[in-house]
Amino acid sequence: MAGIYLHIPFCKQACHYCNFHFSTSLRYENEFVAALLKETELQRNYLEGEVVETIYFGGGTPSLLDPSSLKEILDKLRSIYPVSGIAEITLEANPDDITTEKLSEWKEAGVNRLSIGIQSFFDEDLKWMNRAHNARQALEGLHMAMVRFNNITIDLIYGLPLLTNEKWKQNVDRAISLGIPHLSCYALTVEEKTPLYKMIRQHKKEDIDPGVQAEQFLLLMEWMDKAGYEYYEISNFARPGFRSRHNSSYWQGEKYLGLGPSAHSFDGVSRQWNISNNNIYIDSLSKGIIPSEKEILTPAQKKNEYIMTSLRTTEGLDMGKLDEKDREKIMVLSKKFIDNGLIVSSGNILKLTANGKLHADGIASDLFF
Repeated sequence: MAGIYLHIPFCKQACHYCNFHFSTSLRYENEFVAALLKETELQRNYLEGEVVETIYFGGGTPSLLDPSSLKEILDKLRSIYPVSGIAEITLEANPDDITTEKLSEWKEAGVNRLSIGIQSFFDEDLKWMNRAHNARQALEGLHMAMVRFNNITIDLIYGLPLLTNEKWKQNVDRAISLGIPHLSCYALTVEEKTPLYKMIRQHKKEDIDPGVQAEQFLLLMEWMDKAGYEYYEISNFARPGFRSRHNSSYWQGEKYLGLGPSAHSFDGVSRQWNISNNNIYIDSLSKGIIPSEKEILTPAQKKNEYIMTSLRTTEGLDMGKLDEKDREKIMVLSKKFIDNGLIVSSGNILKLTANGKLHADGIASDLFF
């Protein structure tokens, strides 16, 4: 199977914590769509004819895109790539963009899964993050979406200074009580070059507390387990049958094509990524040039990526996929984590414990080749 990711680089306003590529101006929306369609044609051979099982519109805020443009893009993809009739087609949407008319148009275009950026059900948190919607719009957007879509995921953020454990529980409980089948929950991170980073350094906002974040993460795992959700990846929880097929393909090392500025692609041998500049992207594609860079992965890089991604999943790291020499090395390096209760070993499988998941990236890097 293969996947296609499309980066739609537009937002109404900049969330203080966001470090993704986007523009708050829709001035060149038509030119961008034309460039994206051109790149789609130029990349027709990238997936080597593999059936496309997932399509994901990310960003940015794809729900800002005119629905007619969304349909045009999906029609183009279907005309060029062998898209499965049961492909998972996800659109990221912000609550304030959701209307009954748009929902109908998205569904008619072929979207069958919505990823809604709720982040919090509290106005003070949303204002602190500089989100474009408020708590009322979060609930209204969700209720409208649930009438027309049964496959919905929402994003929630924990670990911000205003979020007490009680408020965090109320956020999670609200999602569970609404019957949302999939949740993606992320610890707030302070990335350099973001407004949040600058405001914290200037003492205009309170810094995050890693201890509180760890506590809220452990509570989250407990609550979601009791509610019957499958905890299948570090940040993702799903009711049976509602795992994200697109994101799961990343963690399983499947091929994927990234279209749009800043989008990444992987063909099993190399990675490539497009320039993170809308104007250069549009101008280059008008000349038939994809503005991208490429990296051929070394054997060690491939193994390290498998270690990193597999440890994040419920299936864990299967050492049966490594040769004998590599297995021996992994067992030696992982012993200290097993002894400290951060990893459990069962046969050829290594899995992170609840406390181990608090240190997933650090543990993975210690196992790298």
